Amino acid sequence: MRDEIKTSYDAVRAQERWQQFWEQDNTFTPIDDGSKERRYVLDMFSYPSGDLHMGHAEAFAIGDVVARYWRLKGYDVMHPIGWDSFGLPAENAAIARDSHPADWTYANIETQANSYKRYGLSLDWSRRLHTSDPEYYRWTQWLFLRFYEQGLAYRKDSFVNWCPKDQTVLANEQVVNGACERCGATVTKRKLTQWYFKISDYAQRLLDDMKQIEQGWPERVLAMQRNWIGRSQGAYVDFKIEGRDEPVTVFTTRPDTLYGATFFVVAPDSDLAAELCAPAQRDAFNSYLEETKKATEIERQSTERPKTGVFLGVHAVNPVNDELIPVYAADYVLSDYGTGAIMAVPAHDQRDLDFAKTYQLPVRMVLDTGLPDPAASGVATPGDGAYVTSAALDGLTDKTAGVAKMCEWLEERGLGKAAITYRLRDWLLSRQRFWGCPIPIIHCPGCGEVPVPDDQLPVTLPDLRGAALTPKGVSPLASATEWKSVPCPRCGAPAERDADTMDTFVDSSWYFFRYCSPGYTEGPFRSEDVAKWMPTAQYVGGVEHATMHLLYARFFTKVLYDLGLVGFTEPFSRLLNQGQVINKGKAMSKSLGNGVDLGQQIDAFGVDAVRMTVVFAGPPEDDIDWADLSPASSLRFLQRVYRLAADVASAPGADFNTGDLALRQTTHRGISAMTEALDSQRFNVAVARIMELVNATRKAIDSGPGGGDPAVREAAEAITIALSLVAPYVAEEMWELLGHTPSVANARWPHPDPALLTQESVTCVVQVQGKVRAKLEVTPTVTEEELTALALADPTVQRTLADRPIRKVVVRPPKLVSIVPG
Repeated sequence: MRDEIKTSYDAVRAQERWQQFWEQDNTFTPIDDGSKERRYVLDMFSYPSGDLHMGHAEAFAIGDVVARYWRLKGYDVMHPIGWDSFGLPAENAAIARDSHPADWTYANIETQANSYKRYGLSLDWSRRLHTSDPEYYRWTQWLFLRFYEQGLAYRKDSFVNWCPKDQTVLANEQVVNGACERCGATVTKRKLTQWYFKISDYAQRLLDDMKQIEQGWPERVLAMQRNWIGRSQGAYVDFKIEGRDEPVTVFTTRPDTLYGATFFVVAPDSDLAAELCAPAQRDAFNSYLEETKKATEIERQSTERPKTGVFLGVHAVNPVNDELIPVYAADYVLSDYGTGAIMAVPAHDQRDLDFAKTYQLPVRMVLDTGLPDPAASGVATPGDGAYVTSAALDGLTDKTAGVAKMCEWLEERGLGKAAITYRLRDWLLSRQRFWGCPIPIIHCPGCGEVPVPDDQLPVTLPDLRGAALTPKGVSPLASATEWKSVPCPRCGAPAERDADTMDTFVDSSWYFFRYCSPGYTEGPFRSEDVAKWMPTAQYVGGVEHATMHLLYARFFTKVLYDLGLVGFTEPFSRLLNQGQVINKGKAMSKSLGNGVDLGQQIDAFGVDAVRMTVVFAGPPEDDIDWADLSPASSLRFLQRVYRLAADVASAPGADFNTGDLALRQTTHRGISAMTEALDSQRFNVAVARIMELVNATRKAIDSGPGGGDPAVREAAEAITIALSLVAPYVAEEMWELLGHTPSVANARWPHPDPALLTQESVTCVVQVQGKVRAKLEVTPTVTEEELTALALADPTVQRTLADRPIRKVVVRPPKLVSIVPG
């Protein structure tokens, strides 16, 4: 048998064998008894839209490296698996197939589950979850009701993003360049009564708490979230409006430029615009409003778009000089920014200036920046400068002082106050689709909004399928009369269930807590379980989730903290964003014909070769081009390393101290280098160090002390343990071949011996004017003075210098001396 397995590694046989072993052995189920320090590794869970693809191959291979490494380091690792299984694709598939969305969803889940198992991931299958299971979404509804009790879930009328193809509402985050992120249709505006989460209440905490995670999260993700939250410091200013008792409040970051405000603008799709419009301007306003609805927010905010608007027939009063200024509706102002109204200072804002030029409105410069007057140049001057025509501010040159003085002036007169606002809008969570979590609210004519009692949860979905799911502009649940009609829980009168379902990002905003308490029936999770496992030690997923899932998950965690359910405010201590797998320089696409089928790659080369290829391709955060990679080369390497284990002739337990010193030193330096690379998440570098050690060990077997030397066994075991991170199947085969009881996952990461890390000599390069002139063999502990003396004494260096004076000597012991002659 041993002679047979020397020849080659049978990937298919190994995959089938070890999948079965891991499942029967529960190899990757955590002990969870407190005997070891716990570590929670989590991959962003999949949507079951089909089988796994190359993006999954990279992301899950990276997460598995971390999980397996920490397990080998002696931690009790939880690495669970689940599916984000509600969503629009399942509903569309059900319409096309005249079936129920669950049929397509759960069939795809099983396909993916088998592929995950085949892919050799060290997953804890005992904690498996699906967000579309009633056992799960019962607690999604329960959490919604806790948010509702705290005033964090509310309903309001507003213009919302509407996808005309999918016939549903989209959150701002789901509109990309004016189009639906899922189907690509141009997004329009529609006024509906919708549910929101009040994430804006947590804007500052979302910013402040970044201090907790800035050492463990990529800076670009934090920067994206900061920009999305968009903290602005300035002032609220009250403007009286003709014919209106209450003033209209605007927010401005530059209250110090109030003297330059020459007109007033409101968003045409705001309620305020319709209220302020004079009767004589009503027809013109209504026509303009219809045109506004046709434009996307991206188009409306474009600086290149011609400025349009309509006079509303009323005037506002500038509070600093009592000047009457005209009020316009213009689409470059958005209804959900600030109060939906702005003071326009055309001299110092280009969009305001473009509008003023179009409608021949006054342009008054109040900051002398040294540039030409915008009224003449047509170019606004938004920078800082000396205040002019600004009464008490005249003569000041400091913006901070100018803003502070104006805020003080406004507050003294009750006309405004210093303020901070955020670009972050409340989270729109209503969806007019069927395959989602029902909103647990009943609408009663007498009692209004009535929460479904906790003991009546979950509110399950009715059995709708096929044509009954076709988009009609309202949720399919609205036509499920029997399901919708219920007695009011409070008064017993006839009432109706809310017919919308929740955004699927709600489901994924708390799933990581549920993994800590699988099967728990008394709540979404046990707080004591969460306290043991969380915050998550390592989260792995794409950067595209920066301003949606990752922001929502942070928000949910803060709310749960305030509710006393968890004892921390950040869910993920470390975040790793994997790059994208592309092909021939472009994202993989059916239309481009450059897609790569993961299953076919595995059939051709085996799981280990594919995993090793994606991990070795480059730093985990970088994109990798499959056209530049060679899983065939990885397979050849794995066959080679497998034969290495077969050539070990010493018995298990051999005394490594009696082995070849040179190979032992190479092994321990390799272990040290691999450890450093893995701790810094340079996984590709760790693979390179494995390859170097394989080469050194093969050389020792073929032309050195031979396979019977204990140092060869030490090296082979270290290689096998390290290789298990990226190629678990061949590593299990090798571990068994080396005489050990399965599984290699239960081994311990080797510790480098400091005594074997020292080198007797190192090569020092001596440069003269940047060119290498000599190489010196020196001790690692050589001093700067000793190294300088040795370099200057070298005959080749002396000939090169030719008695020229030395201007500078740069010494970097023990590897470099750079001499600069005069």
